[in-house]
Amino acid sequence: MLTILGFAMIATFLVLIMMKKVSPIAALVLIPALFCVLVGEGANLGDYVLEGIGDLAPTAAMLMFAIVYFGVMIDVGLFDPIVRLILRFAKADPMRIVVGTAALAAIVSLDGDGSTTFMITVSAMYPLYKRLKMSLVVLTGIAATANGVMNTLPWGGPTARAATALKLDASEIFVPMIPALAVGLLGVFALAYVLGRRERKRLGYLSLDEAVENETDTVDEKVLVGAGGSGKDGTVTTTGGSGAGTDADDDDDEHEGFHVLDPNRATLRPKLYWFNAGLTIALLTAMIMELLPIPVLFMLGAALALTVNFPHMPDQKARIAAHADNVLNVAGMVFAAAVFTGVLQGTGMVDDMAKAVVSAIPDWMGPHMAVVTGLLSLPFTYFMSNDGFYFGILPVLAEAGAAHGVAPLEIARASLVGQPLHMSSPLVPAVYVLVGMAKVEFGDHTRFTVKWAALTSLVVLAAGFLFGII
Repeated sequence: MLTILGFAMIATFLVLIMMKKVSPIAALVLIPALFCVLVGEGANLGDYVLEGIGDLAPTAAMLMFAIVYFGVMIDVGLFDPIVRLILRFAKADPMRIVVGTAALAAIVSLDGDGSTTFMITVSAMYPLYKRLKMSLVVLTGIAATANGVMNTLPWGGPTARAATALKLDASEIFVPMIPALAVGLLGVFALAYVLGRRERKRLGYLSLDEAVENETDTVDEKVLVGAGGSGKDGTVTTTGGSGAGTDADDDDDEHEGFHVLDPNRATLRPKLYWFNAGLTIALLTAMIMELLPIPVLFMLGAALALTVNFPHMPDQKARIAAHADNVLNVAGMVFAAAVFTGVLQGTGMVDDMAKAVVSAIPDWMGPHMAVVTGLLSLPFTYFMSNDGFYFGILPVLAEAGAAHGVAPLEIARASLVGQPLHMSSPLVPAVYVLVGMAKVEFGDHTRFTVKWAALTSLVVLAAGFLFGII
């Protein structure tokens, strides 16, 4: 019964979210509360929720101060050179912009934290998508999928969890997986190219080269103000398609996106650029070396960044207020997700669901448990936290594989396959940073991204199988 109700709860949540019947925060709170009553555990709902909040409170604190820190870094101009570099490559071509989104998300993902990756990527690319009227779900989908592939870095979390759960060395898990993960990343760039071409066609975009080839003399070159500056850093080339103009409609949204990276904004601190760059590098280094808990590092970093860049109290209050909406939205989502995870784990639904799936695996598939683990990692890492999968289910799968002669290392490597899909899970706090900053409905993001992320995961699995890694 718990198994059925567990799957029913997840299905109900996803259907209501994708149909936009309720907001994500309401769904994350009300649906698990209802199912907790249905399983006869209503009296324990408070304990389950408080336990879930206790587990996620450090994550909420980390996200709150990370948003303030990177918001300040964006305000003072730390990432403007990255924007100019991407613009120089993109040249306001929708296809190049989408590919640039994948590249930026992959590069920034090297810090091992999804939230910071999404904050930087969206802040840099959002103005371009808005000005050209490109689909914002393309932005969120590509960023999440690219980050999912890179999330397998040893300091990103999943690899360390797999190594801990199975008592293996993290390098022995990750290093052999590099070729398969590289193929997965190439798949993300191929996807970005295809989606970019689709956007180019939808918007009626015609590049200058294509216009010359077609002997078209209706090319209108405009300068993309704000993020791109002028000249070769930000030239928009269009044929007057509906998506590429600079019409006055949606001015509020465009201004909201462009003021963040306006080269003339009052918050720029060019004289403190190297201080801010050094502070950010030191912060990321401390995160990788685990000198202090990540929430503590971001608390210290945010306080120091505010104090040095904005020494006057009114200016500090203004910067905090400027990012208050993002902080409140993300923190609210995290604590709402604590209700969902608390009920799933407290009632025992997760355990019963895992046992039901593992027991359903036929004996003849035993010798292929590595591939089975890779396939199961897609739904399991989507419907539950990484902790739940790697510490609760992976040991069971490894034990089943060992009974058929499959090495734990292969099981551990296969367990990383589902990460591209995992990064769009409603139980991943970082995804709310992504959709919140990009102003995309979570249901729209889910409908668009899940199929592409699942395909990317399968590409990684197939590459691992062909290379003999899995």
